[in-house]
Amino acid sequence: MTVHHPLHDGWSLVSPQATVPATVPGCVHTDLLAAGLIPDPYLDDNEERLAWIGRAEWAYTVDFNLDSRLAAAERVDLDCAGLDTVATLTLNGVTIGETANMHRRYRFAVGHLLRVRNQLRVTFHSPYEYAESVRTALGSRPGAYDEPLNFIRKMACNFGWDWGPKLVTAGIWRPIGLTGWSTGRFTDVRVLSTGDGVVQAHAAVDRTSDTPLTVTVSVAGASASAPAGDSATVWVTAESFERWWPRGYGEQPLYDCVVTLSTPDGTVLDTVTRRIGFRSVHLDTTPDAAGTPYAISVNGVPVFVRGVNWIPDDCFPSRVTRSRLAGRFDQAAGANVNYLRVWGGGVYESDDFYELADERGLLVGQDFLFACSAYPEEPPIGAEVEAEARDNVARLAHHPSLVVWTGNNECQWGHADWGWRSTLNDQTWGSGYYDDVLPAVVSELDPTRPYWPGSPWSGSAALHPNDPDHGTTHIWDVWNTDDYTRYRHYRPRFVGEFGYQAPPAYATLRRALSDKPLRTDSPGLRHHQKAIDGDLKLHRGLDAHLPPPRDFDDWLWLTQLNQARAVELGVTHFRSLQPHCQGTIVWQLNDCWPVTSWSAVDGDGRRKPLWYALRRAYADRLLTIQPTLSGLSLVAVNDTTTAWETTVSIARSGLDGRTLAKTAGVLDVPAHSAAAIALPVGVATPDDPLCELLIATPDRGDHERALWFFAEDREAAYPPAEFDTSITSTVDSAVVTVTARTILRDLTLFPDRLDPAATVDRALVTLLPGESATFTVTGTFADPSALGRRPVLRCVNDLAPLA
Repeated sequence: MTVHHPLHDGWSLVSPQATVPATVPGCVHTDLLAAGLIPDPYLDDNEERLAWIGRAEWAYTVDFNLDSRLAAAERVDLDCAGLDTVATLTLNGVTIGETANMHRRYRFAVGHLLRVRNQLRVTFHSPYEYAESVRTALGSRPGAYDEPLNFIRKMACNFGWDWGPKLVTAGIWRPIGLTGWSTGRFTDVRVLSTGDGVVQAHAAVDRTSDTPLTVTVSVAGASASAPAGDSATVWVTAESFERWWPRGYGEQPLYDCVVTLSTPDGTVLDTVTRRIGFRSVHLDTTPDAAGTPYAISVNGVPVFVRGVNWIPDDCFPSRVTRSRLAGRFDQAAGANVNYLRVWGGGVYESDDFYELADERGLLVGQDFLFACSAYPEEPPIGAEVEAEARDNVARLAHHPSLVVWTGNNECQWGHADWGWRSTLNDQTWGSGYYDDVLPAVVSELDPTRPYWPGSPWSGSAALHPNDPDHGTTHIWDVWNTDDYTRYRHYRPRFVGEFGYQAPPAYATLRRALSDKPLRTDSPGLRHHQKAIDGDLKLHRGLDAHLPPPRDFDDWLWLTQLNQARAVELGVTHFRSLQPHCQGTIVWQLNDCWPVTSWSAVDGDGRRKPLWYALRRAYADRLLTIQPTLSGLSLVAVNDTTTAWETTVSIARSGLDGRTLAKTAGVLDVPAHSAAAIALPVGVATPDDPLCELLIATPDRGDHERALWFFAEDREAAYPPAEFDTSITSTVDSAVVTVTARTILRDLTLFPDRLDPAATVDRALVTLLPGESATFTVTGTFADPSALGRRPVLRCVNDLAPLA
């Protein structure tokens, strides 16, 4: 029987400064931090003083006694799930292997070197020195950053990004251990399943003799076997099963697929279990009169993608535990998200990540790991790319949540528009990966799901890679140069990235920065803004829509509000276009550290106002008022499995709550579709746009009403905010009821200003005079009455000047 012996205890890190205890899995930064040898790299500008770590050599050592079960085995392998990145491994002073790829697994035969007492040493060489030497040998290539990230197979955002710090890591970042075996063992097991219950298991086998071996696969009441040489393929059809569905479309039944390797006498040598689901996935890219769609179907049912982009949740991935991922996934599902795109500048995500996605019904698109750069295709990079692709496709293929492989992030777009061609000449830049190597690997190892060459990609080399009429598109002119209302000029088939920035929560800033006082231009806040001209773009956005901030508290509130408004406008517009548009993936769900960024959940895990806006914009059933060439229309979007019929009252109202004109309409919306009705001119045309709004109220309260303001907030004739509050509190919670005496636009509570651990159940609530809203707050508050006043309780018109 195969014996696994983890090697996670007793490690030491030999550093230029000292030898300190090491945590495995882990990395140099976390070990130095735990030993008190470096400051927290996430605080203030500490990051800048730690650049030397990426240019140093490090060694991890562990002494261990030989387990008696290993001593009895014919063979012993050292299995390394993740080494970051350029490493030399020695056992008892003998070199057993070298690595140069963070993104793949390694296995080394070591049985012949083992003694009663052993020492394993893993020396990590400078990733900078390695990458720079490869760049010198192969010739420079262009990229989004002046860093050698495209000359090493390592997490690209380690080298800094427009939302991330430059913290170039090294270490044993995934599990490591010894495997003892006799006669035979599995070196890999790849399981594919379909929506009709068919399972195909491919097993790679290492063996010590010609003894006949058998691979048996058991799943959902069925079993089948096949003889094994160096490999075996076994087909089995489940006897009884239910299909796996995305969240909102059905349940997520999962089944244990048990794969065993045995001898003729029935001795089981090795066992691997894969948790699988039965479902089919199809990507429709058949050209039509409007261009080229990009439409995902699961089990034959079209799924409108309500997505978010996912980046590594920590610069040091070993700190991302299963429970932390579960919390983040709960936040995604709580915002009505059904799709996570794993971005190409990070990592092939962990088994925990995919298992949780399977359980929660969250669809996943996994980029291959190329981002915003030209990548050489020559040795040593080319061989590493194919090896990592084969490794990770095999590792992840059994997960039902995974629905598409994507070749890269923005590399074809960069080649087309970012001036690369003039500097590349005849050099390779990665097209051979996206057009040949990667699709061939997916076709061979995972034919059950589609491959798409890039994000964005228009489906053909004859088209611009970021053509909104074809395939997937990224929309970044809004953030970089244009007002967010420009989203309405687009009629895309599928939006793979778009977003808008805002600072993190106040408590997150206060933990991470020692600036006193916090100002929009204070040193720490500037350091935690990585986007080019990011603060100028934030101010440009405020100037177009909102009253000028009077102080830092106003600036924080208004920039977070503007982010929420921008993304909600984009999402609701794109959703109103379905089925012409079949998905939006907001940049981004999460952050890896405390930073001003495009995230909905900040680096400390706190929900920004954008999260609440996403929850509303991604609701299963959505009412939204949208402008068209002929006027305003009310659009109902139904992403449920049943038809939706609703009567909606539409009123033009004054800011004082008086009804000025009204009408009603009936919307009958089939499942997974949208329907619209044009609003009468008399209702949709204001007498005084500065003092009026439209309100569309459904006849049932199972979805939110839709609002349309005729004027920007900076121009609207809002009265100063007047309201009454009622607050009841317990030891660890409070209920805040706000009753409006005037209109209150986007009423929001920020309880983290009082208790960093506090949360609130709702935000961005607009009330007319006489209406009330109740907020449930969890947290501990020395003065609960502070929940009812600035800077905790905010609305847009608390900036309105007093008469």
